[in-house]
Amino acid sequence: MHMTLDDATRMDRHYRFQRHIYDATRTHYLIGRKPMLAKLSPPSGGSVLEIGCGTAWNLIRAAKTYPDAQLYGVDVSAAMLATAGNAIVRNGLTHRVRLAQADATRLDTAKAFGIPAFDRVFISYALSMIPGWQQALTAAERAVGPRGELHIVDFGQCEHLPKLFKGGLERFLAHYTVTPRKDLEPVLEKLADARGLNLAFERLHGGYTVRAVLSRR
Repeated sequence: MHMTLDDATRMDRHYRFQRHIYDATRTHYLIGRKPMLAKLSPPSGGSVLEIGCGTAWNLIRAAKTYPDAQLYGVDVSAAMLATAGNAIVRNGLTHRVRLAQADATRLDTAKAFGIPAFDRVFISYALSMIPGWQQALTAAERAVGPRGELHIVDFGQCEHLPKLFKGGLERFLAHYTVTPRKDLEPVLEKLADARGLNLAFERLHGGYTVRAVLSRR
């Protein structure tokens, strides 16, 4: 399934008001973003792409963590990109962070930025919101350059947490059209085998969070 114009419109409507309070309300339950960013470690002067960049919360922190990296972000929502652009200006990062509106399932980074591949690509809590998430993964892998890495963090299945908590979280996430991908690991394994990649996959915090890295051999 590809994201369509209707999907972009839906996301714009969904975040038209939420985008102004998004970061303040998400910090405590989007667990694992900071450790993922700390492990990106792009090469000196390297390029970093975020797919589903939202408000640019991750991009701004990555820019501050890796001061000689060039950063790029794509999102399907024009509303979120407007908020992201304002945040980048406020942080004085317009010379290092570029944004573009793009469909993650049909991502063409050469068209969006004039760059065919990146040293690091990451997806943070976005696969659980993309209807065609498997196509988005394939497109993300294509954007990884030689000796590059694709980093992913998202909601897991909470398999080692109380059922009451798991059920409440699922209902809460469903309200925001978020669906944790229970078959993410086998899909990543298949992609790694097909493309000759190394895969590291871990479940954290009782299964609340999953984190994965696909790397070129």
